[in-house]
Amino acid sequence: VFRALNHKLRQQMLKLIDQKGKISVIDLFCTLRLEQSVASQHLGILRRAGFVSTERAGKFVYYSINAARISEVNKFVADINSR
Repeated sequence: VFRALNHKLRQQMLKLIDQKGKISVIDLFCTLRLEQSVASQHLGILRRAGFVSTERAGKFVYYSINAARISEVNKFVADINSR
């Protein structure tokens, strides 16, 4: 989980997804000027870690932030820091 967050590009992706609310893979890789395969690889890591959710609309896949998962990780970190 923390390895998924510990990458500048994935942090940028999460920030952009959060700003947009939801974003397609195409919009994401065009905005960040990435190869489609690179964007998909990093989105897969974020998806497996539970940080993003997907929604299919026709041939497009849209990504959004999984706020519950982010909150869960924040709580875990806060609990560790308070010990």
